[in-house]
Amino acid sequence: MSIENKICGSVIKAVKELYGADVPETMVQLQKTKREFEGNLTLVVFPFLKISRKKPEDTAQEIGEYLKANDENISTFNVVKGFLNLVIAPAAWIGLLNSINADEKYGEKQAGEDSPLVMIEYSSPNTNKPLHLGHVRNNLLGWSLAQIMQANGNKVVKTNIVNDRGIHICKSMLAWLKYGNGETPETSGKKGDHLIGDYYVAFDKHYRAEVKQLTEQYVAEGMGAEEAEKKAKEEAPLIKEAHEMLVKWEQNDPEVRALWKKMNDWVYAGFDETYKAMGVGFDKIYYESDTYLKGKAKVEEGLAKGLFFRKDDNSVWADLTGEGLDQKLLLRSDGTSVYMTQDIGTAEMRFKDYPIDKMIYVVGNEQNYHFQVLSILLDRLGFKWGKELVHFSYGMVELPNGKMKSREGTVVDADELVAEMIYDAKKTSEELGKFNDMTEEERNEIARIVGMGALKYFILKVDARKNMLFNPEESIDFNGNTGPFIQYTYARIRSIMRKAAEQQIAVPETLDSNMPLNDKEVELIQKMSEYGAAVAQAGKDYSPSGIANYCYELTKQFNQFYHDYSILREEDPAKVLVRLVLAQNVAKTIKNGMALLGIEVPERM
Repeated sequence: MSIENKICGSVIKAVKELYGADVPETMVQLQKTKREFEGNLTLVVFPFLKISRKKPEDTAQEIGEYLKANDENISTFNVVKGFLNLVIAPAAWIGLLNSINADEKYGEKQAGEDSPLVMIEYSSPNTNKPLHLGHVRNNLLGWSLAQIMQANGNKVVKTNIVNDRGIHICKSMLAWLKYGNGETPETSGKKGDHLIGDYYVAFDKHYRAEVKQLTEQYVAEGMGAEEAEKKAKEEAPLIKEAHEMLVKWEQNDPEVRALWKKMNDWVYAGFDETYKAMGVGFDKIYYESDTYLKGKAKVEEGLAKGLFFRKDDNSVWADLTGEGLDQKLLLRSDGTSVYMTQDIGTAEMRFKDYPIDKMIYVVGNEQNYHFQVLSILLDRLGFKWGKELVHFSYGMVELPNGKMKSREGTVVDADELVAEMIYDAKKTSEELGKFNDMTEEERNEIARIVGMGALKYFILKVDARKNMLFNPEESIDFNGNTGPFIQYTYARIRSIMRKAAEQQIAVPETLDSNMPLNDKEVELIQKMSEYGAAVAQAGKDYSPSGIANYCYELTKQFNQFYHDYSILREEDPAKVLVRLVLAQNVAKTIKNGMALLGIEVPERM
């Protein structure tokens, strides 16, 4: 039990004994004491004034005297208006440090058999192009959120829905047939997802040329420019062929299906490499080619129950005007499905596969309306988590030189970005002399850990709801609020611990309660004790940035302490032991916190 929890219990007893009233825990407001006052924790007394019927100062004084007499955690107190500043006894801090030291995952909860099951969907790539910078933010957020929910005692299933069907997939397939000359990932030396992405770009290039030529022809025949372009886009031979291919795919044409499977397999092999490099993965992958038919069946079922309605052109709609929204298309007049139908089908499959208590979709904020509608539809269709589904809506990522467009091939490619980050990390580390006495293998591994840490931390430290500017140069900095700064501090502590072992200093499992502590050491123990609250808050807010912020604050605090006080050169052996236990647990907390962000920490740097 934390010091705060113990004091909270003592305050409840104090109010009962002093004023004869039972008060709930929520009324006890404890916060960190402001720097200008003496104390570690401050109790806000104002909520108790109606019960005490006394002035704030008198109420604070009475509660303070009770706590000092009855709670061994309190050594002294002072009153500032309606605030009771409590000084925690040194033995209580040592006891807390011993508790932290005894638990490898201090501040995190373990899931039990009865824990709720949270499913988190992220990534959702299309099989016509490689992953890009936007996908990087999505994957890193999804993975981190899964670790945070798990650290809050939930069972977690990480899932992906792959957009593997539709007109955009047919465009790549058709372009490969027309311009590919049988090229494969093996013959080209390209990753499969990059190869297919090139043909998606090629389709667009040839299609635009056809549209331009047809537009000019129609204008020459006397048609208005706008009308001519619209007609050209519909009549261009390439787009017509792509639509024909889609119809064949829907009809299970064996040739089209065989080509589709072959090209998708190339893409999946490429995706797997990228996911591995990013350090993310999934427990279950769903495919739209499986889910869209389930969605159609579910919509037909809803139509039969009177939940939806059919228009004269045979299309099926949901009327959401009662919820303050509009009407939503669920099946087109030709019976084909839309994204919403596919999402309903995926939900149906997932609900059969898992006893889901909460469903979180990690999808960009341009889909806010889509998920508002999906929530209503799933609830209507009887999914128990439909109404409560969470759309973890995040902002776009931009680079200093602007946005990205996949059709034109100007995307910031995820693989290139990862390789660039690792290269930059290696170069920066070499320039700063951090690679002395290391083998090439060690250098490459540390460059990978630091490069990926820089990328992940820079993206995850920003509030997910905000649009962000990713600056690769800024991210690889060994000072300031960056991944490498935190990683370097961890490596420095590990170096101290190795030196202590070389000097044959045995780090105790438990410290004596009378061990000496200075203010900076107390602050470090207090900061580490807040890790559990930071994890709980991040789970409640779905906020990886909260964990990133906590790791940075703890790291900064340790560095200030280390600047002011020596560890191994300290002459008092008792102080050396306290500081080694402190350092060991700061490192552990940093490692655990960074793991929630999917970031590794190197043993040396």
